Amino acid sequence: MQNEEMLKMVEAKAQQWLSPVYDEETRSSVTRMLANPDKTELIDSFYKDLEFGTGGLRGIMGAGTNRMNIYTVGAATQGLSNYLKRNFAHLPEIRVAIGHDCRNNSRLFAESSAGIFAANGIKALLFEDLRPTPEMSFAIREYGCQSGIIITASHNPKEYNGYKAYWDDGSQIVEPHDINIINEVKTIRPEEIRFNGPGENIVILGEETDARFIEKVKSVSLSPDIVQKYHDMKIVYTPIHGTGVTMVPRALHAFGFTNIIHVPEQDVVSGNFPTVVSPNPEEPAAMEMAIARAREVGADLVMATDPDADRIGVVVKNHHDDYVIINGNQTALLFIYYIITKMKENGAMKGNEFVVKTIVSTELIADIARRNQVDFYDVYTGFKYIAEVIRENEGKKKYIGGGEESFGFMPADFVRDKDAVSSCALMAEITAWARSKGKSLFELLQDIYLEYGFSREKMKYVVRKGQAGAEEIRQLMVRFRNNPPAALGGSPLMIVKDYESLQEKNLLTGEVNPIAQKTTSDVLQFFTQAGTKISVRPSGTEPKIKFYFEVRGELTSRDGYDQAEARADELIETMMAEMGLA
Repeated sequence: MQNEEMLKMVEAKAQQWLSPVYDEETRSSVTRMLANPDKTELIDSFYKDLEFGTGGLRGIMGAGTNRMNIYTVGAATQGLSNYLKRNFAHLPEIRVAIGHDCRNNSRLFAESSAGIFAANGIKALLFEDLRPTPEMSFAIREYGCQSGIIITASHNPKEYNGYKAYWDDGSQIVEPHDINIINEVKTIRPEEIRFNGPGENIVILGEETDARFIEKVKSVSLSPDIVQKYHDMKIVYTPIHGTGVTMVPRALHAFGFTNIIHVPEQDVVSGNFPTVVSPNPEEPAAMEMAIARAREVGADLVMATDPDADRIGVVVKNHHDDYVIINGNQTALLFIYYIITKMKENGAMKGNEFVVKTIVSTELIADIARRNQVDFYDVYTGFKYIAEVIRENEGKKKYIGGGEESFGFMPADFVRDKDAVSSCALMAEITAWARSKGKSLFELLQDIYLEYGFSREKMKYVVRKGQAGAEEIRQLMVRFRNNPPAALGGSPLMIVKDYESLQEKNLLTGEVNPIAQKTTSDVLQFFTQAGTKISVRPSGTEPKIKFYFEVRGELTSRDGYDQAEARADELIETMMAEMGLA
């Protein structure tokens, strides 16, 4: 679309937002954008409608069809209400659980959504205050709900908010429901949104739900005796101003840990995230205050959660006595290794267990599963796909863990999304278990590499905002899809997997095989003869294109760890340069 055509289209859409259906504040904001000679904000606000990606509806807050506001949230809720009423017309009552995080406008969006559900004759189970995403997911199944929503933008910067929609199994919505709901939402006119339903259709959830959730979290523990022995080990925890502030310490105490050390400045609940630029435990800057506190007290373990407490960040003391962030792949490795090892020790393995990872996560998880005769599944990015595997295996196989590289893990299926509350408690238990064997958590990680092979992973992303950025990202994918590199890091390319066409091509033999996934996805993967894996994927929730690198190798002794890491890092840097990312 040419710039003049684009501008005409967005101006026409913006004019519609000057109607009396919209509140005065919204109309004033749109008038200002229309009058501004610089049309960048106007275009970004109206050039498209927000759509569900891997994490649902997410965007910058403000006026416009491409912004998070009570009208885009309202249209999503009205569309979801219409869809629920058709799908569950046979039920005497339809229920929806509603939660929210600490972000600016989160309570407003949650209460507005509750009012809309109530106006549509749907019972809205609204949490009394901010709560972690995993607790909302738990509440859906616990109270027999048909759906749920959480108002959150996860780890995004403060100007963002979001809306995640869930189905009756507690997982985020997948096909065909996601597409059907989007189609429903697209038909909603602002005057059709039914705000302010009757109060009797809104039920407030509080302490009783918290207590039920924590009881389930306690069931994740595999070594209560070891926790009792090391109950007073020093654990630094920060919620980074978010929803984990109460529930994560409560979960740790429920496991039996007694020495939880806080970062007081980051216990302050705030959507402005005053101590960090980005409230993302993947970012080193977000962990600085917790690490400083750990050095002060000589902590055994440092953990952080993002604003909606579904992602877990872990900091350990390494062999140089430095506190370092372990990446999401390493966190998942520790969880999977521990769960399988302890279940075998406890005689709890029945032969029908399975684990799940996402396709961009480390292949070592698959290696651990296979060597221990545990079934293994590879799915697209997003825990809704992990939940889908659980749903398909319900009553036939036992889920024992699943994770992804982006700091998400789900240790039990009473939650059907990333669960940092349970994960924090379990990671503390793993640290105690390692201590019982005379090891640090970092040494336990090294032992995994010694037993199963060394792996080093890094992620590089390129940010391109707005409509022009989206087109640039699309063109990058076209280039890599049509002209894959012949070699990377000195090793010839052997396999190319294209999840858009669901074809796997062997470049050495020319053989083409189908990829066993139900749906397509805009992801490319390159595998070299040396065992390196590179994945390329546009983000479904942010204006980014992501590049995931995994280099494999051998580790024969703990003393060789630094050298193995340095070699891998050098190779990854070389490949980044070869792909134009340096």
